[in-house]
Amino acid sequence: MADWKFLRYRLLKMLKGDEFASRDAGVTIGVGCRIYSNLAASEPWLVSVGDRTTVSVGVTVLTHDGTGWLYSDDRGRRYRYAPVAIGDDCFIGARAILMPGVRIGSGSIVGAGSVVTKSVPPGSVVAGNPARIVASRDDLMGRVAEWPTEADKRGSTYHEKVDSVRETQFRPEMRRG
Repeated sequence: MADWKFLRYRLLKMLKGDEFASRDAGVTIGVGCRIYSNLAASEPWLVSVGDRTTVSVGVTVLTHDGTGWLYSDDRGRRYRYAPVAIGDDCFIGARAILMPGVRIGSGSIVGAGSVVTKSVPPGSVVAGNPARIVASRDDLMGRVAEWPTEADKRGSTYHEKVDSVRETQFRPEMRRG
């Protein structure tokens, strides 16, 4: 982004939030979304987000591959630009990275910290580096249905309410090999 565009983006982000600033920069964002990251890649017009989608904090969307700068011959450097599309009803976890040319199918979930290098089929849950399919959305939602609800929380402060429903056991240890 040009310096003045970057400054405009930063000001709008502070005053009106990530979603407003990303839209202003040229990102296409559907209705009912929760956007907590800067989606204004260096080519913001190549980024689109469907309806009712959440993009968590620290998500990086790349619309170009800078590797082309390493190659130069009599024709000059090489450039690769590609769109990134996120469908309807998706959740993109904190600090995920979406590489150029990927499409996140509607109803999909991208786990926190995942690096998405290939397009994600609709209704899939992906995680890891590189991201791989780990479940279907339906399977994950079946497990989420067992989680406590707001009505299960007890106490008068936020701290008390969280403590009343928090897990008390740590996850099992990883196995070697």
